[in-house]
Amino acid sequence: MTAERVNPPELAPPTGFSHAVVATGSKVVFLAGQTALDADGKITGDTLAEQFERALANLLTALRAAGGTPADLARVTVYATDVAAYRAQARELGRLWRAAAGRDYPAMAVVQVVRLWDETALVELDGFAVLP
Repeated sequence: MTAERVNPPELAPPTGFSHAVVATGSKVVFLAGQTALDADGKITGDTLAEQFERALANLLTALRAAGGTPADLARVTVYATDVAAYRAQARELGRLWRAAAGRDYPAMAVVQVVRLWDETALVELDGFAVLP
């Protein structure tokens, strides 16, 4: 995939995301929402950061299984049960993102939800990637 990250100077500087991503490739991979489920189907981690790290790892595992890499991500949506907590931990979550996925940020959104499928889940990530 070729990805052009577009961040117009008329918009606030992005931190941990890109305003737009122009992706060119031949294969689109839609990634289902991933929470902090382990291989046995149980939520792991008690904190938002722990759950975010596992949910991101799960998302990237699905992406790699489909033949992609983190650089192929064009869009990711984060569903959080507490956006205030997410914002308060943004620096740590950003560090976890960079460690797992690098600095080529996709277009992103964070949405607060009342709850997720699993009652103990604090965060869920879904997205799509464009592969060469």
